[in-house]
Amino acid sequence: MEPLPDLGSLSDGELKNLIDDLEAQEREVSYQRRLLHGKIDILRAELVARLQRSGGQSVLEQVDIDRLTAILTGKGSPPS
Repeated sequence: MEPLPDLGSLSDGELKNLIDDLEAQEREVSYQRRLLHGKIDILRAELVARLQRSGGQSVLEQVDIDRLTAILTGKGSPPS
């Protein structure tokens, strides 16, 4: 993150542009955070479903990390 410039040296227009730019950056970060939370929710739901199917036994050795990564990055298809 860049430090703020000398605010006293900015014109009103430059100050408004800086605010607009930072608000746009904040919206992007917020959007990315919501996407991450959605992916976490999906992964947790999958883990719970697997634990329910296995009677509560650990399923971590059954997780195909490469396949899951491909699905989450949009490079693979989810199981049918």
